[in-house]
Amino acid sequence: MVDPKSASDGRQHGRAPIELKVDYKKLNSFFADYTKNISKGGTFIKTKKPLPIGTRFLFKLNVPSRAAPFELLGDVVWSKPDGEEAGMGIRFVYANDDQRRDFESVVEQLMSDNLGAELTQRLLHRDSE
Repeated sequence: MVDPKSASDGRQHGRAPIELKVDYKKLNSFFADYTKNISKGGTFIKTKKPLPIGTRFLFKLNVPSRAAPFELLGDVVWSKPDGEEAGMGIRFVYANDDQRRDFESVVEQLMSDNLGAELTQRLLHRDSE
């Protein structure tokens, strides 16, 4: 089911409930957490220890269809440190247009594989409005 907040909270991109492993470094420790949902513009990472808002960090997103993880920069734009839905909202920061296009096509394929072509097209069409 599509995250109902994504249609009503002013997000620029529709989100899909896709869980992927995310590896990143905080201080001198490495963490492995999971996404709860993803869009072309960002993701929500489930974690009991979110990074501070405004933190830019490099993370590796493990996508099943790829041999190597996708490495991206992300900015923490919001955080919820406690409760059942603890985690952090991440906005992707692309190095260039080629990286953006490559990653957006991966997200589109993940959405289609998980949600089906019709729902994916409705979400993507909403993005272009």
